[in-house]
Order: sequence, then C-alpha cells, then structure tokens
Amino acid sequence: MSAPKVSLGTWPTPLEQASRLATALGLTDLWFKRDDLGGLGAGGNKTRKLEWTLGAALAEGAETVVTTGAPQSNHARLTAAAAARLGLNAVLVFPGEAGQSRSGNLALDGLFGARVVWAGDRDRAQVAEEVVAEAGKAALIPFGGSSAVGAQGYVECARELKQQVPGLTTAIVALGSGGTMAGLVAELGPERVLGIDTGALADPLSVVAQLASEVGGTTINADRLRVRRDQVGPGYSHFTKASAAALTLVARTEGVVLDPIYTGRAMAGLIAAAEDGTLRPGDRTVFLHTGGLPGFFGNPEAVTYAESHLS
Repeated sequence: MSAPKVSLGTWPTPLEQASRLATALGLTDLWFKRDDLGGLGAGGNKTRKLEWTLGAALAEGAETVVTTGAPQSNHARLTAAAAARLGLNAVLVFPGEAGQSRSGNLALDGLFGARVVWAGDRDRAQVAEEVVAEAGKAALIPFGGSSAVGAQGYVECARELKQQVPGLTTAIVALGSGGTMAGLVAELGPERVLGIDTGALADPLSVVAQLASEVGGTTINADRLRVRRDQVGPGYSHFTKASAAALTLVARTEGVVLDPIYTGRAMAGLIAAAEDGTLRPGDRTVFLHTGGLPGFFGNPEAVTYAESHLS
C-alpha cells in the first residue's frame, strides 16, 4: 500500500530501559518506547497516523479536515495541532454540549485554533459527514486516525522496534480505535503484540484484524490476535483502580507519567500479565507509551486521585 505522507513528528522515538519497574514486577528486560515524545502538539501516537491520513487529505486538495472523538480525545488534539502546522482548518465533532469541560485536551484544541461542533445526542459520525459536505474541499479523518492508511504509521514504528530491540518478545500497547495495534501486528506478527483493550470499540479484535490485513497485504484472522480485555472495568471513560495503581507504580519507579484511559489501562494489563505468567523473566518486553498526558488534566477523578497522594 502506498500513499503520500507529510512530516509531523521526530523519529525514531527514544527507547528507555525501565529497570526499577521491571524489578518491581519480577521481570528482567523491560523497555519503554516513548511515542509520547513524538514532537507535535504535546505528543502521542496519533502523530504517526496523521502523517499518512493528512498526507492523503492534502493530496486530494483538502483545505479543511474534520474528525470526531470524545471531548478529551488525543486524536482530536493532535489533528488540530497538525492542521495548524500544515495551514489547514480543523473541525472537531464531539458528542454532548459545550461548557461541560474546558481543561485537558479541549483547552489545547482551542489553542491550536480548531473549531468544535457539538453534536448533542446526534450520531457524531453523521454530523461529521454533514460538516464535510458543507465545508467544501474538506476531508474526513477517521475516528482515532485508524484506517489502513493511518496504520502505516505503526508499520514504521514496528520497523524502528526491530532496529532498537533485537530479539523483541512482546510489544504491549493500548487498544483503542485499533490502528496502532494493527500496524504493529502487520509488521511484527500477531504473536509479538499484546493489545490491552480500553473499551473504545465494541468489537476491537475484528477491527484490528481487518486493518492489519489491509495494511500488511496478508490475511490475519482475529483469533490469532493477543488481546487482554480484563482492564476495561465499568467502561471506557472510567478511571479504574487498576489504572490508578499502574499510574502510581510507574511514576514512583520510573518518573514517567501515564494517562488514566489509555496508557494507564495498558500498564495495568502489563502488570496483570506479569502476575499471571503471560510475561516471564527473560522476555524482552516493550511498553508502547502512546501519550495522552493532557487528558490526565481533563479527568477530574485522576487529578483528585493524584492530589490525594500528596504528603
């Protein structure tokens, strides 16, 4: 698969050894792939996808890009940042009404100059299509940037990992809209990628399998994927106890900050995998830090939790 691409990030992102965290978990070879340090709009994994999806939009003559997500969407925040860098207009379609939140990613959306359309209780995907039709010379960027085009960004990330981590056993990543895991699976193979479901999709395995098959050109069945679905808790937007514990452990062993919804759940899944023997001492394990820090400050539960631990 070939598509035009724009340059938005700083690659390759660093690889850091997490030796104190590894010791705490009974592991011996644990690393962080710091995709939170990609260099655009407060960082995060969506930058790699946007290099491809916005490249395609520009090739089609788009002057406006439209996308959807939750008000604290990392993808929406980075779409706004990338549009500003490329001289495009950005329109973000969110569910609900204005005034419910003004912090975290939503504050940065405004700083980057994006226009927000509140869909109320209407289907946000339908509203986004209407905005595209009305805007003229506009392109719709898929939810989470997850399409076969966007997933090519994580094929590239997987190639970086092959260079940085010879003998990689398992790459662990948050599974949200599916494109990040799909790109990794297409390049590394399903046996070397463990996705931790965050609850963003009702059927994430079929989405990952389809995207990985499209971008890799080889059929990958959903039953070959390695996915843990035990960290969703009450629902996608909920700050779980396991995620809170994971944020605390990583902050106090490595000085690294995770977010409550994605990387917090992914780390909780890594911890559970170490506890149940899915990950073993000697395995060369990489945790994909996909960013999301601004969303931490838009999550009242997470902020209250962190402040309660001040001594």
